[in-house]
Amino acid sequence: MPPNHPSGHPAPVSPTMVKLLRLAALALLLSGVFYYLWMKPPSLNPVVEGRGAEALTLVQNHRAQGYPTILEALTEHVRSMSERNRVARLGEWRVKQVEGDLYEIRVQLRDQGTTGQWFEREFIWHADLALKKVNAASLAADGITPKAPDPTP
Repeated sequence: MPPNHPSGHPAPVSPTMVKLLRLAALALLLSGVFYYLWMKPPSLNPVVEGRGAEALTLVQNHRAQGYPTILEALTEHVRSMSERNRVARLGEWRVKQVEGDLYEIRVQLRDQGTTGQWFEREFIWHADLALKKVNAASLAADGITPKAPDPTP
């Protein structure tokens, strides 16, 4: 025990020190909030912009090879992996306006292999709202998106 405190109680903390600690904690909290707002993407929700939502719907409801829609094909892949006791995760759908009526839609699919290693594929499509047309823009998307019929015989 220090000789200054014969009663055994610690020295009282000054009110100034308490105020400084509270201000420091508040400043740290506010700087964390500002950092989060500064670093987060402008919009993770494509429904915020109506045309983006239309482009997302156009892609998700587009015909897929072996399935009625692209969304059903990806969902069925995740379900079938689960039935085989393997993990597959479908990421968030992201929509970005390229120019005018042309939108880029992306989604990531992560599969866990038999050895526990993760494999990630990014599916990218371009949706043209003026033409109501969907084109695969990545190798992964090309694998599930049917080819348009050749107009020349």
